[in-house]
Amino acid sequence: MPDLLKRPFGIHGKVHQITPESAGWRYVGFDLIKLRAGETWAEATGENEVILVMVEGKATITAAGKDWGELGDRMSVFEKTPPHCLYVPNESDWALECTTDATIAVCKAPGKSGHAARRIGPDGITLTQRGEGSNTRHINNIAMENEDYCDSLLVTEVFTPAGNWSSYPSHRHDEDDFPRITYLEETYYHRLNPADGFGIQRVYTDDLSLNETMAVHDGDVVCVPRGHHPCGAPHGFEMYYLNVMAGPRRAWRFVPAPAVEHLI
Repeated sequence: MPDLLKRPFGIHGKVHQITPESAGWRYVGFDLIKLRAGETWAEATGENEVILVMVEGKATITAAGKDWGELGDRMSVFEKTPPHCLYVPNESDWALECTTDATIAVCKAPGKSGHAARRIGPDGITLTQRGEGSNTRHINNIAMENEDYCDSLLVTEVFTPAGNWSSYPSHRHDEDDFPRITYLEETYYHRLNPADGFGIQRVYTDDLSLNETMAVHDGDVVCVPRGHHPCGAPHGFEMYYLNVMAGPRRAWRFVPAPAVEHLI
């Protein structure tokens, strides 16, 4: 199996490029692009649909034959303001020019020509609390199941306070048995505040045939092909992650790990 922990391979331009082939799965792709003010980038979507997430910074974007103007607002993800995003269907082109230094996530999954290009957020995205106590975290849903914006993609942002757990109680979504559970591959793009901190992510199956525990640093990506995948933010370090999920059905149904099922 490919390594689950992906370090950025640079500090400028495309610093992550995760494809189904490199991840050893079938659906999810994830790129991360870091550009300076005035720089440009352009791509064709091909067979994939794409959600461009302005993680940080601002850019003017054209896509699917339309000028979408300037997207972006926050200069740090830890401002926790709603993200500016753009959905681009398969068999389309997109291009951007940065008006500030910017970090752009390119979330990919197979497209079926079922949805038109559209702006997503900041309107309609509200930071909401999930969990309680040391399991409290805050969610910016970009395009989850309730948002019928996409053919395949499910995308969300999560902010985990220092000292708390997230993606917990541990759960898995690695079988195609709807409505009990759905098969969804998933990537986690992690950020830490302060940036020199670290977090913990474990990816494991019930039988421990997959059992990896990783220290994640600012800018890392973790691939979750199957199994449970909880995260921990140590005292003193706040954690952000951007989740991208996709599979044969655009629905998020999961099964908890037996040891923590009573905590659901």
